[in-house]
Amino acid sequence: MAGPFLLLGWHRAWNGGSVLASKLIFFDCDSTLSAIEGVDELARLRGPECFAAVEAMTHAAMDGKVPIDEVFGRRLEIIRPTRAEVDLVGRMYIEQVEPTALATLTAIRAAGWTPIILSAGYTPVIAPLATFLGIEQIEAVDLRFDAAGNYQDFDRAFPTTHNGGKPARILQIKHDLRPERTVMVGDGISDLETRDEVDLFVGFGRYVTRSKVVAGSPHFIHQLSELLALLT
Repeated sequence: MAGPFLLLGWHRAWNGGSVLASKLIFFDCDSTLSAIEGVDELARLRGPECFAAVEAMTHAAMDGKVPIDEVFGRRLEIIRPTRAEVDLVGRMYIEQVEPTALATLTAIRAAGWTPIILSAGYTPVIAPLATFLGIEQIEAVDLRFDAAGNYQDFDRAFPTTHNGGKPARILQIKHDLRPERTVMVGDGISDLETRDEVDLFVGFGRYVTRSKVVAGSPHFIHQLSELLALLT
């Protein structure tokens, strides 16, 4: 599981002995907050054959054709990214940020929502984008490097390394913080799996439109600014 949950910036109220957290909105990262898929970009640094193999595995998992855990570790073993490469791709997330993301996040925070990144991506790769967007909490998979910055392993216990991990993590956060309302926004099957655990699921298709997500989403948008009308 993730480390201690950060409570920075949370609006909390006391009501009859129970503590209520503010409204939570969970965002997938890859192909949602940013145009790229971080693992694919790490693979691209290894050459076209590696990129093609990893990209195919990513699409198969995100389309629900194979379980996430079947490809999660295999992709990393093929790539074995260095810390320097992780930092490089982290900058790419910012360079290709969804064009309406910053303004949308500013507006939803003003309306009392707290954004959280919930991803099967990698925490050190996502962290620069989270800082850029002002998102304080990242729920993603940590990577482990040796002293020289070479890849060693990933956090195999983190829920999003397998199918069902995102709804499980949301359930734990809801149990811990008892939010007034929860929303999830994302493009993939692993995001759609959270639909029954949140008050509102919003499918996203600016970069990739997945037919199963379109069919299963109560709402489907193509830019993040469209969220504002759904949160009122």
